Amino acid sequence: MRIREITRAIILITGLVIPSVAAAGGLTELPREERKTYELLDPKLPTGESVFRTFKAQRAPPWKIGYASTYADNSWRASILDEFTNKIVPAFKKAGLVSEFIVTQSNLEDAVQIRQMRQMVDDGVDAIIICCSNLTALNPTIEYAYSKGVPVFSYSGYVTSPFAVNATENNMQGGFEAAKWLAEEIEGSGNVLLVSGISGFASSDSFDVGAKKALEYYPEIKIVGHVDGKWTDKVAQAEVQKFLAANPGRIDGIIVQSGAENGVINAVRQSGRDMIPIVLGGEASAACYWRRNPDFVSKSFHFWPPRSEAGFVWDVMMRTLEGQGPKIQTILRPAIPSTIEDVMADLPADCDPNSEDWIEPKNTAWWSASAAAKYFDNPADPLSWKPAD
Repeated sequence: MRIREITRAIILITGLVIPSVAAAGGLTELPREERKTYELLDPKLPTGESVFRTFKAQRAPPWKIGYASTYADNSWRASILDEFTNKIVPAFKKAGLVSEFIVTQSNLEDAVQIRQMRQMVDDGVDAIIICCSNLTALNPTIEYAYSKGVPVFSYSGYVTSPFAVNATENNMQGGFEAAKWLAEEIEGSGNVLLVSGISGFASSDSFDVGAKKALEYYPEIKIVGHVDGKWTDKVAQAEVQKFLAANPGRIDGIIVQSGAENGVINAVRQSGRDMIPIVLGGEASAACYWRRNPDFVSKSFHFWPPRSEAGFVWDVMMRTLEGQGPKIQTILRPAIPSTIEDVMADLPADCDPNSEDWIEPKNTAWWSASAAAKYFDNPADPLSWKPAD
């Protein structure tokens, strides 16, 4: 089957995968255009009406915010934390809406994160942000927080608890788009290596499920290997180097979850093999290689741009604390394509191939005020909001 025919078949089929919701509220209330982001939905992802639709914060601002992070050892996490601590939090402190921002790290240990979150609740935080967490392990702790009037907000991944709000990209759709692009880039046939984030984490697993679903439409493409890159360049580089050394057979393309693509590029270059198409997701270092080699790939993506993600979950959290009323348990954003022209506009010719920065979507393309207005009952600018007398 030719590429054009396959693509047409994908469009026809996936256009019918909008989840059906029996109960009122949640997904059924969103405008049709927004519901398109919920196509190819991970079936475990909750899309019902949010329990925080009528939520009122127990205390007046300024609020104490907890960030129970799971991992710190990559450029993506560093960019997130920098955006929170050096840009977002100071602005909301100045506006009189935030008093403290408390950060913990659990080093991927669920039990540690659970203890840290419970301690935050007991210490009087008004809301908790979590990232990339286990689907279900935190649910009892999230319910405990809810019982104390403390909402939990998960970004870049989701939790299944009805007592949380997920503000995340549609990772299944992102994986689908990534694999579909790569399949077309290698003309519908060949051997592909899959480089995950951290297996067992919602964002990583959902991305992989979407990628594998896309490749079902390309029977002449075979996934010949699967390693975990942990969204970290140095880890991905080591794992891909080991795989390539142990598997001398032909590899035609690599699907990699962003935060690790520069490591994959370096692994292929150091292997002595010819360069092959690799999925790019926003790392400035990998984009620098592309800028210097414009024919490397035809496009890249923003799957989870870190600074935009930080602003996204913070905006959703503040709107909820302010009583703006989220309509749905999970607010999703789609993957956004990026071109070589975008990269050339963002990076100079002498760009740093070892940069730890990221290229972000232009302006408010990831999460705009107009988009937020469709997900909240009483939308208002969260930074200029004032409590009622």
